[in-house]
Amino acid sequence: MKFLADLHIHSCFSLATSKNTDVDNLCIAARKKGITVLGTGDFTHPGWFWELKNKLVRTEEGLYKPNKAVSCKIDKLIPESCGGITRFIPTSEVCNIYKKGGKTRKIHSIILLPELSMVEKLNRKLKRLGKTESNGRPIFTFDVVNMLEMVFDVSERAMFIPAHIWTPWYSILGSISGFDSIKECFGGFSEYIFAAETGLSSDPAMCRKFTGLDKITLISNSDAHSPLKIGREANIFDTTLCYDSIIAAIKSGNPEEFPGTIEYYPEEGKYYADGHRNCNQSLLPEETDKYGGICRVCSKKITIGVLHRIQALSDKSKRKAATLEYFKTIPLLEILSEIFQLHQGSKKIMHYYNKLLEQFGPELHMLNFTGIEELRNSGIPLLAEAIARMRKNEVMITPGFDGKYGRIKIFREEEIKKRTVNKKRQA
Repeated sequence: MKFLADLHIHSCFSLATSKNTDVDNLCIAARKKGITVLGTGDFTHPGWFWELKNKLVRTEEGLYKPNKAVSCKIDKLIPESCGGITRFIPTSEVCNIYKKGGKTRKIHSIILLPELSMVEKLNRKLKRLGKTESNGRPIFTFDVVNMLEMVFDVSERAMFIPAHIWTPWYSILGSISGFDSIKECFGGFSEYIFAAETGLSSDPAMCRKFTGLDKITLISNSDAHSPLKIGREANIFDTTLCYDSIIAAIKSGNPEEFPGTIEYYPEEGKYYADGHRNCNQSLLPEETDKYGGICRVCSKKITIGVLHRIQALSDKSKRKAATLEYFKTIPLLEILSEIFQLHQGSKKIMHYYNKLLEQFGPELHMLNFTGIEELRNSGIPLLAEAIARMRKNEVMITPGFDGKYGRIKIFREEEIKKRTVNKKRQA
């Protein structure tokens, strides 16, 4: 069975997340996006764990689904064209901040466990070591290796995945607080690291230039802080729908079981380029090197972004690195926002968004697989052309840097103006 999975999200109990990020709204968003398997996120937080226990029930496949009350409620709010199913895997992100090798390390990791009873066991241990009630992504002041050991003491079926591996501040390979290899971080426990999350600011082709990831399966997730953001990156599976099959596919990286990923355009990510946000300085690696890594405005250090960091560790620059299939995708709300020149959350944009789902089905299938000629019947001028250009990478991007998202454009201003003029004439 072929399906999409987004294994790294957050709940309303994490910092800087939407307050409507509850089980009900996540189920609705997953169906609209076309995500079959969703990580629960934040299972370490007692408030969220309570909601998971009370709103999810275990299925025969070894996953979790919304209970009858939730299912009856959300079914009325989802178009018939988005009639898939939603399953959950217990997941959470944790942060380890500690000293190692004379440097402060700040590492984010994703934990997957097969059962909520095992989550409860792990949570009891973690509660004694940190403030799990303060954030959906709790901070612990011990080595990430000890976190890994603790997780596998709870279950050998667990999976431990370094999160957004190139992010400067909080990742295993980040320029500011990371290491130069997985081995340097985990030592002899590296054999338990089967996968790594690329993060929004990189894609598989970029990552494969670093031989330290050769034996690692590259997964992609949304790291969503609101229901509308889930699925902006996702994983494609072709397995039976159960926990152990999903874990086995990730471990093996077999393209028949793990064909590839749905990707954000990495340039749009918050840390793609180098820069200094406070001074609005965005730099490519060669510019940063030219100025000695110092901001030209305030003379403070530039934040080294993902592109620069990968180039610094890359040892395959002269040959093309092999990678699984992946699809660079622009969220449908962003596309509609550009076409209509309105904010993504406006009533008009949401009206057209839901209308398109009713007509063509789940968002990610429409963006990546629905025929362009079929999309010309959407009734929205420029939509088919926008998606065609997206699929061919014919876009214009102002790269993100130092925590600021990049900006992606599909059309030149005159193309948008021409559409507006034609619409007025027709009226």
